Amino acid sequence: MDHVLALDQSTSATKALIFDTEGRLVDKLSVEHKQHYPRPGWVEHDPEEIYRNALEVLGRLLERNAALKPALRCLSITNQRETVVVFDRESGRPLYNALVWQCRRGEPVCAAMREAGHDETVRQKTGLRLDTYFSAPKLKWLVDQEPAIGDALKDGSALAGTVDAYLIYRLTGGQTFATDHTNAARTLLYDIGELRWDEELCGLFDVPVDVLPEVRESCAQFGLTDLEGLLEEPLPVCGVMGDSQAALFAQRCFMSGTGKVTLGTGSSVLLNIGRHMQVSHMGMVCTIAWVWQGRITYAFEGIINCTGATVAWLKDELGLIADPRETEALAASVPDNGGVYLIPAFLGLSAPYWRETARAAILGLTRDSTKAHVARAALESIAYQIRDVLDAMADETHTPLSILHADGGMVSNKFLMQFLADVTRVRVRSSALPELSALGAALSGMLGMGIHATQADLVNLPQRFDDYEPQQPEDEVRRAYRGWKAAVTRVL
Repeated sequence: MDHVLALDQSTSATKALIFDTEGRLVDKLSVEHKQHYPRPGWVEHDPEEIYRNALEVLGRLLERNAALKPALRCLSITNQRETVVVFDRESGRPLYNALVWQCRRGEPVCAAMREAGHDETVRQKTGLRLDTYFSAPKLKWLVDQEPAIGDALKDGSALAGTVDAYLIYRLTGGQTFATDHTNAARTLLYDIGELRWDEELCGLFDVPVDVLPEVRESCAQFGLTDLEGLLEEPLPVCGVMGDSQAALFAQRCFMSGTGKVTLGTGSSVLLNIGRHMQVSHMGMVCTIAWVWQGRITYAFEGIINCTGATVAWLKDELGLIADPRETEALAASVPDNGGVYLIPAFLGLSAPYWRETARAAILGLTRDSTKAHVARAALESIAYQIRDVLDAMADETHTPLSILHADGGMVSNKFLMQFLADVTRVRVRSSALPELSALGAALSGMLGMGIHATQADLVNLPQRFDDYEPQQPEDEVRRAYRGWKAAVTRVL
């Protein structure tokens, strides 16, 4: 049987995976990379470390699955989307640390552009908001603050792209400089209606168009790689997709009105809205879900900055837990949150509020509050934020979800999954496979390589999931949710 090798380069780690053509996970390995916080609100990654980690984890996985090497058809790639890398055209070496989607250093750039009246132009062309979450404001900061890098971009000796484009360039020895539509759509430089880099937007952010990658369909081929000698014969790179869209693809949300939430460091709620671009007026962004055989599928997205990151904060900064998995038992050990609400605005609040000045808070503490209440409030905050987004989507599309597909590392937290079903009042279908972003890229690669012919063929592949139905009485949910909304009002 043929197999697909996949690389999942996420915010916290780089994973290598092997899938068979039925979409079953055969094996996986992961290695974390260092998070750099040079100043409050700034977040960076070392692109060279990420590339070396990719080679290391792929090499180790191939070594222990050596018998499968001849059966590999392609390498598929999924990645953290808005994180941006500037690197040397000749060597491929990074010229600066990657500026991560979480990084807020582009806020003054956005404020100045909003003041100058560019917000609506950006929204109409890109479907996005003028926010430093996306790539271009951070690139503009880099051009302004690091003149040598700005000069290198202007003279074309440097290139700029999202993490997928950087990895493809390195893996193909500089032969392919390309990205896919799902990643290009996250930069604030790409017109998602015209499917092209936009000269006006690039001019606003001082990014020359010719330093940006070629944009291809996710199922296209992106050159050949031998992984710097790890493979005897080079593999096609085929199946490239940003992580959240890849998860939507893996959930087989091919029909308009179907949607999912990915629970990672942050969370992305994506709703397939079909063939026509719509500019949201209720706190969503519009993005490209995928392009297949020239046909665009669009999605509304609700971006949540901190979900898994909130639990990591309990562990790393407060020391309340030694392992994120402890939150499940802690939350279940108390009958309710005791009036405690945690607002995880560590990076401001995104959808549907979009208040970058909001700051995190724990509200409602009393002498009787325990770390169990705080842990429960942290998990509840994830579900409440998702409810906020789903309510806004339903109001805008007039199509409430009947099933919310869920994936990502936190789906293993049964308390969170049940509470999410209770709060949203819909069935939550939790994938038994956390690595759906990698699977989505691999399925896209299978289409590109002709292993499967159509998206309909993918629907018939086996899927494993757990269903959670709403159980908590609706009046209790309404009361608790009112408490959440009141708490959010305090930090806005």
